[in-house]
Amino acid sequence: MNRSIGVSILLTIVTCGIYGLYWIYCITETACQINPQEWQTSGGLTILLSIVTCGIYSIFWAYKMGKVYMAVNGGADNSILYLILSIIGFNIINCALIQNDINNAYPQ
Repeated sequence: MNRSIGVSILLTIVTCGIYGLYWIYCITETACQINPQEWQTSGGLTILLSIVTCGIYSIFWAYKMGKVYMAVNGGADNSILYLILSIIGFNIINCALIQNDINNAYPQ
């Protein structure tokens, strides 16, 4: 579950976003384990729907991740922040913020 945020961002940039897709996959799979009532879509289906809809599904994904990870980050609802960042094209920041919540909730 824990991942280095800096390394993940660097790998996403170096691989031209391919590692970012894997990162989203991992975050989504973690969401399925943490809050299955709020999120039940698998990581693979999330990636597929994001590609098929040319990124529109990723905006919905970002919003829902704010709702899913409310339980993890102490009840703070970041869904609007994630939505705005996704709309303006900063999904990598969303991933970093979500990963930070995961790392804080489940320290090694």
